[in-house]
Amino acid sequence: MAKTADAIAEILRREGVEWVIGYPVNHVLERGAAVGLRPIIVRQERTGLHMADAISRVTSGRKLGVFCMQHGPGTENAYGGVAQAFSESVPILVMPMGYARRLAWVQRNYNASLQMQGITKSAEPITSAREIPAIFRRAFTRLRSGRGGPVLIEIPVDVWNEEIDVIDYAPPRALRSGPDPEAIREAASLLLKARRPVIYAGQGVHWAEAWDELRRLAELLAIPVCTSLEGKSAFPETHPLALGSGGLAMPGSVHHFLHQSDVILGIGCSFTETNFGVAMPKGKTIIHATLDPMDVNKDVPCALAVLGDAKLVLAALIAEVERQHGRTPRDSGAVAHEIAEVHGAWLAKWMPKLTDDRAPLSPYRVLWDLQHSVDIANTIITHDAGSPRDQLSPFWRCTTPLSYVGWGKSTQLGYGLGLAMGAKLAKPDKLCINVWGDAAIGFTGMDFETAVRERIPILSILLNNFCMAIELKVMPVSTDRYRSTDISGDYAAFARALGGHGERIERPEDIGPAIRRGIAATERGQPALLEFITTKEVEVSRF
Repeated sequence: MAKTADAIAEILRREGVEWVIGYPVNHVLERGAAVGLRPIIVRQERTGLHMADAISRVTSGRKLGVFCMQHGPGTENAYGGVAQAFSESVPILVMPMGYARRLAWVQRNYNASLQMQGITKSAEPITSAREIPAIFRRAFTRLRSGRGGPVLIEIPVDVWNEEIDVIDYAPPRALRSGPDPEAIREAASLLLKARRPVIYAGQGVHWAEAWDELRRLAELLAIPVCTSLEGKSAFPETHPLALGSGGLAMPGSVHHFLHQSDVILGIGCSFTETNFGVAMPKGKTIIHATLDPMDVNKDVPCALAVLGDAKLVLAALIAEVERQHGRTPRDSGAVAHEIAEVHGAWLAKWMPKLTDDRAPLSPYRVLWDLQHSVDIANTIITHDAGSPRDQLSPFWRCTTPLSYVGWGKSTQLGYGLGLAMGAKLAKPDKLCINVWGDAAIGFTGMDFETAVRERIPILSILLNNFCMAIELKVMPVSTDRYRSTDISGDYAAFARALGGHGERIERPEDIGPAIRRGIAATERGQPALLEFITTKEVEVSRF
C-alpha cells in the first residue's frame, strides 16, 4: 500500500524526473525527495515555472520540467508562468494542491483544474487514489506528444491520505505523426521550382531535434534559413546560408530575404501573428509544415500545408528532393555572397553602437563584448522582455542547437532569470546567462537568492539605465510628470547581500575584465550579477 504522495513520487521517478520545483506546502516536494528527486524551493511561483519551462526546452523535452504549489494563493500566483508556457508551447507538468473535494467547486474557492483550462493542454483533478496511474498516463502522453503545452493535475488536500494498492504504471512513449506523401511531393516540387526560396524555422525543429535535417535540406537546395526567436539556434548562424532570427528586432538579412522571396517554407512554426514576431510579407507562396492542424491558415494563408513532426517532414522532403533532383547540392555561392553583402551592410550601420567607447555604456556595446568574451558553443543565453530581447537577439550568433532560449508571444518581465536557472540545472556543464534590465529585476530579482541557496551558478547581465527606457518613446521622463518611469537601484550590492558575486561596471574598458571575473565566479559555483550602467537606448534593428 502507498499513500497518494508516495505513489505520485514513484511515478515521477519512473518517468525520469530529476527535479521537483515548487513552493510549499505541497507533499510531492517532500515525498519526491524521499525517492531521490531533488526539490528546488523558489521565492515565488512564477520563477519556478520558468525554471521548469527551461528544463523542458534545453533538453528538447527529454527531461520534463515539473512544478508543484499550494492551493489557493499558490495557484493564483502561478497563473502567469503557466500562461507563458502555454503561449510558447512548452510542456510542463503542473501539480497544484486543491481544495478538499467537497469544497473544490464551491465559489469563490480557486479551482485550478477549472480556472487553468484555457492555458493548459489538459487540466484534471485527482478524484480518487485508484485513478492516479491512469491520470498520469494521460498527462505524460500529452506532454510528450503533439504540440507542447502545460498539463495540470490538481491534487485535492483530502486525497493525500488515500492509499493505492499497486502502482501499476509504465511511462508512455512519445507519439509522432508523419506527413502525407502527396503533400511532400508537392512541397518538393514547389521548392525546386522556386527562384528565391527561404526557410523559416520555428521551435518545432528543436522539439523534434531536426537540426541535421534542416541543414541538409538548406544545403541541398542552397536555401537561406531564418528562424523565429523560439527557433533561434536551430540553424548555425555562422553558416553561409544563415540569415539570423527574427522578432520585433531582426538583422537586415531576415527582412531582405523574406521580402525578396517567392516561396517560404515554414517548418516547425505556427506563423502566429504577434507584436514580437516576424510578420510574413504578403503575396508569397507559403508552404506551412506544422504538427498542429490548428496552425494552418490561422494567421497566414498557405498554398500548401504539410502536417507532421518536423524531423519526419524534413527527412521526407530531403528524400523526395533527392528523388526529383538528385543528391548533388546546388551551388550556394551566389546566395551566400548576397547574404554576406546584406549582413555586412546592416552590421556596418550598427557598429558605432556595438563599439561605442562612451560612458554611460551603450547596451549594444555591453552585449557585443559579452558575445566576444564567452565560448558561444558552450553557452546558453536568454533574455528578458523589451529592450534586452531586442538589443541581444539580432546580433548574438548561435552555433549549436538549444544554446538560446528565445520567446516572444507573451513577454512577462522577469522571465529570463528562471529560464537561466532551469537551463543550468539541466545543463550544468554550460555557462548559462540571462540578460535583463532594471525593470525586469523588480519582478523576480529576489529569486537570485534561490540561485545562491540552491547552488545554481548562473551569470546575470543587468543593463541598468535607471529608467524604463522603452517607455521613452511615448512617455518622456524629462518632466516631473513622468518620473514614474525613472527607476534606480544598486543591484550589484543587492547580489552581494544575497550571497552572490556582484559588480557594477561604468567604463567601457572594464566590460571585458568584469565578464571574465563573473564567469570565474560561476565556475567556482557562485551565481554572479554584473550591473552595467547604460544609456537610455530606444533604437532597435527593424531591417
